[in-house]
This record gives sequence, structure tokens and C-alpha cells, in this order.
Amino acid sequence: MLNFNQLRVFCLAARHENFTIAAEKLYITQPAVTAQIKLLESACNMKLFKKRGRKVYLSDEGKILYSYVRKIFDYEKELEHVIEDMRELKRGVLRLGTTKTYARYFMPWIVTRFRETYPDIKIHLDEGSSQDMALSLVGFQNEIAIIAKAEGHPDVYFLPFSKEELVLITAPDHPLAGKNAVAFDQISREPIIMKEIGSGTRRLVNQLFAGNQCTPDVLMETSNTEFIKQLVQRGDGISFLVRQAVAVELEEGRLGSATLKGARMFLDVNIAYLRNQHLSPPAQAFLNILGKLSPEERLPQGIGSLMAKMLAQRR
Repeated sequence: MLNFNQLRVFCLAARHENFTIAAEKLYITQPAVTAQIKLLESACNMKLFKKRGRKVYLSDEGKILYSYVRKIFDYEKELEHVIEDMRELKRGVLRLGTTKTYARYFMPWIVTRFRETYPDIKIHLDEGSSQDMALSLVGFQNEIAIIAKAEGHPDVYFLPFSKEELVLITAPDHPLAGKNAVAFDQISREPIIMKEIGSGTRRLVNQLFAGNQCTPDVLMETSNTEFIKQLVQRGDGISFLVRQAVAVELEEGRLGSATLKGARMFLDVNIAYLRNQHLSPPAQAFLNILGKLSPEERLPQGIGSLMAKMLAQRR
């Protein structure tokens, strides 16, 4: 087994062909250098240096060994630089998970904010249902997820981030469009287009129906928000989506909305990460940026408010 301490001594002695300089570089005595070289020569069973007077020269075997040993310690220096770069967030990977809605309407803003501060960090953004993204944390595919709490998990910590209002959307010419205080039995008979199982929206809507002792007439379920909006706009059914996801369509009159009587609904969005697990420097830096936007005593506000706050901080 090679002794790396002996190799380090040999590398410096060979580089300078001088035991005294090697001793000075290593902050040891010259006899200590001589002793380490002798131990290495004994382990290799060959002479690595030749001596003439007070000068030493590499033997042919020493030259061959040095050509390999110097690569080891060149890589060591390179490794030290890599470690320092990772500590200073000049190198690394940030692995994020989020829902498709957040990936489209919010993540570009926060990713841009992160990259302004840490331009050398590569970002891997994974999309899926809130439940899938929570499980991606458990499986170490991602370190941080911005998701609704679709289902609790003992290993995942959920830090409250924002509250997103769910809106009942309809076709513009639907009888319920524009109505306030709509009784629940009026929508319970309507075909509904549901978000996929595992999403926070689906969980909240299911709770709404269960709380009213009703079973939804599910026409279709999908994770594609744009597809849901198209079907609703055509009059194929109604749906519940986060307000930010339909804000443009509502403003332009391409979708209608209705307000349920006493049933204003908010989706709790969380920053999720594993309990009792060390976060990588990029993940911790990302969490710190989110923390500046999201004190734990947050008042209900949506993505739009957060983006406005981010823009104000950049000015």
C-alpha cells in the first residue's frame, strides 16, 4: 500500500531535486525528508534518486514515478479549488421540485432572482403533482420543493409560503358565470374537470365535496392546466384552479367565474424539504432567498403579491 505522505515528500523533492527546499515547503527538517524518501524507496524496492556531491538527481525510475505522482497532487490542487468553489457557490447544482402551475407562473421569477446572485449554479427543475414532488424529496431526487401539502409525510418538513385562492371557473356564457353566493347544490350537478390525484387542488376540492356530502361528477382529470382551461372555455364542464393561473383569461373574458356561498377556498403552498437532512449550499442559499419573501407569520397572499414584492426589492 502506497503511503501518500511519502509520495508528497517525494513529489516536492523530485520537483526541485533538492531535499532542503522540499523540507522548507513541507515545514519539516531535511533529515525527515531523507527518512521519508528512504522509506518510499524501500517500499518500491528501487532507488529513486542519485547523489553527486551535495546534489541529488532523479533516477530513471524516479523520473517515471514522478511523472505519475505529480498528476496526483495536481489533481489534489484542482480538487481543493473545486471544494472552495462549491463552498462559495461558484459551482454546484440546485435541484428543485414544483407543480406545473408554479413552474409556469412563479418559478421563472424566483429562478431569475437566484441566478442574479449565484450565476454559476446549475438549476434542475422537476415538475409533477405536489404528492410526487414530496416523494421526490424522500427519494433524494430533489432537495427543495414548492408545493401544496397534498399529503403529509413524516420525513418532510412543510414551511408555509403563501396562500393561493382557488377560483371556480366556467365558460363565459355559463349560467353561473358572474354569480355570487352560489349554493353548492348548483355546482354539484355540473360535470367537473379535476386536477390529477396527488395535487393540492384536487385534495382541497375533494374536501369541499365531502364536506357537503356530495360526490363530484368527474368528467376528466388531468395535470394539464392549459387543457383544463380550454375544456372549460368550450363549455365542457367547470373546474377549480389557482387564481393566478386564470387571471389573464378572466380579465379578457375568455373564462367566467362564480363565487360559492361561504366557501372561499385557499390553497396552502409550502416550501418543503427533508427533516434532519443537511441541505447543500445551493439549496440553503435558495431557501434563504425564499425566507426573505416568506416570514412564517405570513398574511394570506398569492403569487402575484410575492412577485410584486420581489420586483420592489430589485429596484
